Amino acid sequence: MPTPAEFLTATQWAGLITLVAGAIAALGFLFQWGIRFRFVGITGFMAVLTVGLFALSLMPITRVEIPGAVRFSTVYDSGSTQVVIAVPPDLTREQLTATLQQAANDLFSPGRLGRSGENQMTIRARTVTHPQEGLTQLVYLGQVKRSLFDRNDDKMEISIF
Repeated sequence: MPTPAEFLTATQWAGLITLVAGAIAALGFLFQWGIRFRFVGITGFMAVLTVGLFALSLMPITRVEIPGAVRFSTVYDSGSTQVVIAVPPDLTREQLTATLQQAANDLFSPGRLGRSGENQMTIRARTVTHPQEGLTQLVYLGQVKRSLFDRNDDKMEISIF
C-alpha cells in the first residue's frame, strides 16, 4: 500500500503535468490552435487528480491487521447496526476472538446510521455445519458490539457462544 510520502511525490508530478497542460492550453488560445479546448479538459482533469492525490497524502488509507484473525466474508450488512459474517467451522476460540476484532475494525464506517437510541454496531459470526447427510445447520459462534462513532473503540464487548 502506498505511503503518504509516495502520494505526495505523485501529487508533485501530477501538479507539474497540470501546469504544463495549462501552459499548452494558454498557448493554444494565444495562437488559435484547434486543440486548445482539449487541453482545457486535460488541465481540468489533471487538477482534480492532483487535489485527490494531495488529499490521500494527508490521510492515508490504513488497515489494521489483527494477529491470528482468519478470512471472513460478509453475509448480511444492514448498513446501520447489524452485520453477519461467515467464518470457517474449525476455528479456535483465539482465532474467533481475533476475527471478530478484525471484522469490527474492517466494517467500521462513520457513515453508518444508528437506529433511534442505538449507538452500537453488532457483528455476529456464523458458520455452516452438516451434522448429518442432507442436513445443513447455521451455528452462531460469537458476536462483538462496538461503537458506531469511535473508530478506536477500546470498550468492544466480545461474546463467544
